[in-house]
Amino acid sequence: MTDFGKLLTPKIDGIIEDWIKAVYQDEQIETTRELTHKAVRDSLPRVLEAMATMLSQSEVSDVQTLVDASLEHGVVRAAQGFEPSEIAREYRLLRSILFSTLETDLLQGSPKEMLRAVRLIDMVIDEAIARCFDSYTQGRLQELEQLQNELRLTNQELTRLVRASKTNLSHLAHELKTPLTSIIGYSDLFLRQHRQNPGLRDAVPNLESIERVLTGGRQLLRLINDALEISRYEAGQMQLQVTEIAVQPLIRSVVEMVETLANAKNLQLQVDCDRAPTQVVTDPLRLQQITTNLLSNAIRYTDAKGSVQLTCEMVSDQMWAIAITDSGIGISPEDQKRIFEPYFQGSLGDREKVPDSTGLGLAIVSRLVKLLSGQLEVVSQPDVGSTFTVKFPLELPFKN
Repeated sequence: MTDFGKLLTPKIDGIIEDWIKAVYQDEQIETTRELTHKAVRDSLPRVLEAMATMLSQSEVSDVQTLVDASLEHGVVRAAQGFEPSEIAREYRLLRSILFSTLETDLLQGSPKEMLRAVRLIDMVIDEAIARCFDSYTQGRLQELEQLQNELRLTNQELTRLVRASKTNLSHLAHELKTPLTSIIGYSDLFLRQHRQNPGLRDAVPNLESIERVLTGGRQLLRLINDALEISRYEAGQMQLQVTEIAVQPLIRSVVEMVETLANAKNLQLQVDCDRAPTQVVTDPLRLQQITTNLLSNAIRYTDAKGSVQLTCEMVSDQMWAIAITDSGIGISPEDQKRIFEPYFQGSLGDREKVPDSTGLGLAIVSRLVKLLSGQLEVVSQPDVGSTFTVKFPLELPFKN
């Protein structure tokens, strides 16, 4: 009798490599583009090893390892930001590669043996998918609960902000309306579906509803936090933590954070830090905020297949600068006078409103630059692009 478990075991490494290659090449699994080989590989070897024991005639079926590995896979994929449809596709690819690899061996067995092996493979993969989706859903629900807690914790500070200043309240209310409506709508839809049919909890549409809730919640939380940053600065409550830092590692970490946004629009992201200072004395968190906001803005307002360049260099014995240049939509001379005002959003002409734009990013940047004793300059031309340059002293005085 053919032992398909023993035939599968030596082929596991080849199956894994073929699967990882197929996942990277699948255009509908976008999340893997920013993941390492090891991160994509994840728990798959343990799943296949457990599958081999279940196909074997001589070994005891290791069902528990299959369950544990599949649960772990779901937790990891949730943390990596996978969409439910992407997980479904990667398991579909695994099924296809498994049958393709074992096709010759299956055909050499008797019809009864082949049928048993096919059924077992299907059963194991279906079980792995079910377990993976279960832990994935739990991970997403935990993230949703954490997000709700964060929103709850910021509620008092937001209330105090609104009471302290009525300026721009109508703008803030308008910007809060869309993500808040999304959170309420999709939360209500998910809860009603769950109450009507608890068995649909792991269905892809349900999981995608959770994703939309999380997206809306994150957008709302970011808007609230940006508004609070402005409020703290205006109230003189923003404190600096000055220390000596290495410039290039900080710049690299920021670039790594925004690369996903650039890749999604097929933008050419260039970085030139060869002439940057080695060490500076400043607040690393505030410097990171400034650089992240300017880079994100450049990417957001640059059309697909354009370019964004970051240059970091010394400009004098006591000053250094970061310049971010894009080939984006540019800013009119009239709008350049107001772009650092909170909630101001320049004219886009015939273009649609840019997603996730609140009019707070540049306002925060201008205030943080002043806090770091820096200078902020902008040179821009409509339909040509923009260059934002921030200059800082090499050493910011330490404060007790």
